[in-house]
Amino acid sequence: MAENSGDRIAVGASSAVDVEKSAHSDPTLEKHSHDADEAMKAFDELRGEAIELDEATNRRLLKTIDWHLMPIMCCIYGMNYLDKTTLSYASVMGIKEDLNLVNDQYQWLGSLFYFGYLAFEYPTNRLLQRLPLGKYSAFCILMWGLVLSCFAGVHNYSGAIAIRLFLGVFEAAVTPGFALLTSQWYTKREQGSRVNIWFSFNGVGQMFGGLIAYGIAVGTRKYGSSIEPWKIVFLVTGLMTIALGLVFLWIIPDSQLNARWLKKEDRILAIARVRENQQGIGNKHFKLYQVKEALMDPMTWAFFLYALVADIPNGGLSNFFSQMITSFGFSKEESLIIGVPGGAVEVIALLLNGYMGHITNQRVLCSLGGLVAAFVGMVLIVALPESNNTGRLIGYYLTQAIPTAFVALLSMVSSNVAGYTKKTTVAALYLIGYCVGNIIGPQTFRPQDAPQYLPAEITILVCIGVALMIMLFIYWWYVKENKRKLAIQSRPDYVRLENQE
Repeated sequence: MAENSGDRIAVGASSAVDVEKSAHSDPTLEKHSHDADEAMKAFDELRGEAIELDEATNRRLLKTIDWHLMPIMCCIYGMNYLDKTTLSYASVMGIKEDLNLVNDQYQWLGSLFYFGYLAFEYPTNRLLQRLPLGKYSAFCILMWGLVLSCFAGVHNYSGAIAIRLFLGVFEAAVTPGFALLTSQWYTKREQGSRVNIWFSFNGVGQMFGGLIAYGIAVGTRKYGSSIEPWKIVFLVTGLMTIALGLVFLWIIPDSQLNARWLKKEDRILAIARVRENQQGIGNKHFKLYQVKEALMDPMTWAFFLYALVADIPNGGLSNFFSQMITSFGFSKEESLIIGVPGGAVEVIALLLNGYMGHITNQRVLCSLGGLVAAFVGMVLIVALPESNNTGRLIGYYLTQAIPTAFVALLSMVSSNVAGYTKKTTVAALYLIGYCVGNIIGPQTFRPQDAPQYLPAEITILVCIGVALMIMLFIYWWYVKENKRKLAIQSRPDYVRLENQE
């Protein structure tokens, strides 16, 4: 798996060197076997006809692909974050009182989403491989919107548990599905910036959610409402997700081969433009040897460990940011609107990270800036006196830059792991670490520590520091491996296989 000091060569079992080795050692990897990717089969149908892709055509195709894929992916991913964090807005809008949540029940509602996510993460990655990618992703989006809307009908803790679990089950397909879509349609050099763009809509979702929640809170206070304000929030966000899911189903194809918005000849050209990725566009055949390669790759476990450690802060902050802001001396209603700039910080950090990573070819190093900003932010929250509300609020805003490294590694799963089975396996393990971290995160915010939650804040600070160390290790490993791969490929006896891609 992987890459980086200069993002030049894929490393590990998915590299050019190891693909060649596997092809020689495994007799099943023949041109017309079921191991062949869909892209290979499409090229076979041309019967030797030459494919020419000039720069102007490539730019035209990229523009068409961007305009069709990126807007709906960005909107869906914004709702993905908003739907998960609607609970945080509801926590200061009356859900605790209406559902009679006591002791640590709210903390568990925050974690239970990720239990559903965790339980279904590997199965959903297998389904993303076996089933039509666009249609299965759309089905999961529609189902999570329906489940979220049902939260408005919940009257007790047991009902809320069921909703949060099923919400996690259906949202488990979104991030790995989008990573597969990105790797399917974009070249390696294009993928990092695209992942940063659609992931940055987490921040847009937070801003949009804060404005919706604030508007509903103010409106119901002034004019009254027949149902509780927090239920209106769930209804609005759930129905919006369903509407966007229908748009996604119409626009997003399963691959280039059935994209209704591409001409027949452009479909083959869209495959040809990503040939350099050496990953194909999809293979539904499960390959056990690729699972073994994933499990033997040290970077698979480095990614897993990073996701686990870095998402303890994410799990805590995403479920408790409204309550944290109230602890800075602001009212519950004010906390809804004051949280909005935090989303803007995330958007700016991710877009800047994607741009810098693209122009420097150093995704790992560029992503460290967000971790450093988040570390400084937590230092401000922990170290400043409780009377310094403004300084602590600025600290909270800085913590919202933390996703930069997570997204950098996610884009590298997309761009650097060749082999569909291996890619889905690595993505599943990475997101399992993400789930475990998010399960632990809310549990650090113990009821007895309210309203300041100092032990949780110190835990988050330590986790960010450890995450920085892991990222530096990953960078060191990639530099070392890229040098080794370059030495192998520069040997006079190195032979590149025909149609190796």
